[in-house]
Amino acid sequence: MEYHSFNQAMKESFGCKVYKLALDGGLTCPNRDGTLGTRGCIFCSGAGSGEFAAPARGDIPKQLAQAKARVEQKNKGGKYIAYFQSFTNTYGPLPYLEAIFRQAMAPEDVAALSIATRPDCLPPAVVELLQTLSREKPVWVELGLQTIHLETARYIRRGYDLAVYDDAVRRLKSAGLEIITHVILGLPGETRVDMVETARYVGRAGGDGIKLQLLHVLEGTDLARDYRAGRVPVLSLEEYISILEDCLAVLPPDMVIHRLTGDGAKRDLLAPLWSGDKKRVLNAIRTAFQRDNVRQGSRYLPQEKLDTGSIPVNKTGGNNHDQN
Repeated sequence: MEYHSFNQAMKESFGCKVYKLALDGGLTCPNRDGTLGTRGCIFCSGAGSGEFAAPARGDIPKQLAQAKARVEQKNKGGKYIAYFQSFTNTYGPLPYLEAIFRQAMAPEDVAALSIATRPDCLPPAVVELLQTLSREKPVWVELGLQTIHLETARYIRRGYDLAVYDDAVRRLKSAGLEIITHVILGLPGETRVDMVETARYVGRAGGDGIKLQLLHVLEGTDLARDYRAGRVPVLSLEEYISILEDCLAVLPPDMVIHRLTGDGAKRDLLAPLWSGDKKRVLNAIRTAFQRDNVRQGSRYLPQEKLDTGSIPVNKTGGNNHDQN
């Protein structure tokens, strides 16, 4: 088993184990405030994917303290990543963004700042701010791409074109910032080929890391409505692991794998129920990777260049419902 794991990368960078502290900056999203829509992405919960953030919304020092308290027994003497997870964390007034980011970076044991956002919410002034902050501590920008396929992007109500992602990657790299791309495996209508093509594209786009996450259906989302109507098949654990293996094979060997799965809050999880047992899932992934002699980058072709005109548009059906 060989892949460039998050834990390995953190030990290489900081010399110790590092834990992420999920924070809520009290921000919203253009897909919720009426700019692009009001219902968010189809899979996104009411917490804006921030179910595990500390509860003291907006009070960054208090959130940091609460989040540290939850992991202090596992991270004695270690370091932390301050992770703005909920909603779109570059979508706000610049002075406010600078204030919360600096508060999160201030503790000595915070080694880096990680900011989850959308590629279409990175105006030049925000990128300049992040570049300035990165001179003090590493700054990671996490981009919610999910898929490269047009029909799927429309179905999930992503709200921006693939070219916007490409432009964001170029600008962030020019500013010396680290980029992590979020990809969801198992989106309705996508084949194994579609999912692997998304991973391959991300690997060639120039980012530094990737989060590969299982599609899980949460109560209270529009995805849950479609699931109950029989329009959203979910992957089995075996199918998911097999797709993971194919995705790792086409990624650059040095790309950091920040996540191999994902889990929503158990109280809200509708499907697949197996994803709620994180320990079992991770053990199954490790066992399969060892059995199958997984090697990240074993099918990576570095000489291939991005060609957005050749990206396949999935036409497998079941993913073009009217969500307006």
